[in-house]
Amino acid sequence: MRYAAARFRSRNEPMEDVVQVGTIGLINAIDRFDPDRGVQFPTFAMPTVVGEIKRYFRDNVRTVHVPRRLHELWVQVNSATEDLTTSFGRTPTTAEIAERLRITEDEVLSCIEAGRSYHATSLEAAQEGDGLPGLLDRLGYEDPALDGVEHRDLVRHLLVQLPEREQRILLLRYYSNLTQSQISAELGVSQMHVSRLLARSFQRLRSANRIDA
Repeated sequence: MRYAAARFRSRNEPMEDVVQVGTIGLINAIDRFDPDRGVQFPTFAMPTVVGEIKRYFRDNVRTVHVPRRLHELWVQVNSATEDLTTSFGRTPTTAEIAERLRITEDEVLSCIEAGRSYHATSLEAAQEGDGLPGLLDRLGYEDPALDGVEHRDLVRHLLVQLPEREQRILLLRYYSNLTQSQISAELGVSQMHVSRLLARSFQRLRSANRIDA
């Protein structure tokens, strides 16, 4: 049973946990074993123990769920990598693994990426060694201008609900930075009328904002 558990040493899971899962498979094999069939117990038990351990990794260990087909292919990629490493005396290339399994290199890369779902790394953990900044320190900061994007989008949505003349007055006042006197001259209306239209526009915008909220 420990021999079977050792096959999964590369999964970065505590070996004692794997051994305990294998023990469950061993107990199941004992319950089902029939000596009258003439099969030796280790031969009968090994598939049950290995199957129990594989089921454990499939259902409990992965931190990110991957499609079953990709997971099964990853098992083949992992096995082929170990065999080729033994044969070549070095880590095989992606092309060599793909040729061995008769699949594309993209599929091999996808399987390697899926294999990373077996364990997660803290964002605060050092990525390349002690004393070096963690991943969290190298992530982009939250841009304070993001709030402005939402506000501008909301204002644009509310502005189109105003009459065309009021939209133009607001643009002249706050986009072109014209004074109320300059706006009145531009539109040929009194400054008092411009002031009233601005006040009415603000009231409509506030009311529409409360409704949308």
